[in-house]
Amino acid sequence: MLFDKQDIPAVLLVGGLGTRLRSVVPNAPKPLATVGDKTFLEFLVRQLRSQGIHQLVMCTGYLAEQIESQFGDGGHWDVSIAYSRELQPLGTAGAVKLAEPYLKGAAEFVVMNGDSFMEVDLDLLLQFHRERKAIVSMASRRVENSGRYGTVRVEAGGRVAGFMEKTGSEAPGIVNAGVYIFEREVLQSIPQGPCSLEKDIFPRLLSRGVYALEQHGVFIDIGTPEDYTRAQEICHRLDQAASLKQ
Repeated sequence: MLFDKQDIPAVLLVGGLGTRLRSVVPNAPKPLATVGDKTFLEFLVRQLRSQGIHQLVMCTGYLAEQIESQFGDGGHWDVSIAYSRELQPLGTAGAVKLAEPYLKGAAEFVVMNGDSFMEVDLDLLLQFHRERKAIVSMASRRVENSGRYGTVRVEAGGRVAGFMEKTGSEAPGIVNAGVYIFEREVLQSIPQGPCSLEKDIFPRLLSRGVYALEQHGVFIDIGTPEDYTRAQEICHRLDQAASLKQ
């Protein structure tokens, strides 16, 4: 089923400090790290546009002016971009809460981490979300080494039963891939100020229906120098996945 997503905005979390990547990307925010001949953030913008999302809100923070200068109003990518700039680090949930004024009238919206790429079919994720009447639906991915991500405990039907923090163990597991559909009411559960979606908000919402839909495409998080190097090696696959029309 194809959905008209013209009225569904996407919030991109691009304000992080990126300290672990500073040794290889010293003078730019992590989402502007170059992969091939493009910035990593451009892959995310193109992925959203190719799947029918044209209203973007970028939650900026660290070196915000670089992102705002490079992407402007989004016209070059056939999208409309607004900026919600945090003046102090607010964490993933705090950044979403700060962007609330830009989400007026949106019954549901996409949230996406700015330092990871998941090849996801947003139509399928949206259908899954609506069928289950979820408050949050997330894309998940099975990985061989789940230690640096933390894992998601998923029951039959995709309902999330809990989360396990990063353990450092190199065991396989299902991880949160950093792409979500939120109901508007999630905003009411986020306090003002710094807080984390993963640690503070999602665990509180489990009883209200958090679901995970497993994905099988290309997935990469560029948070470490090693994975940033791997992104260079698969940049052609990222480029193809970013342009894939569902």
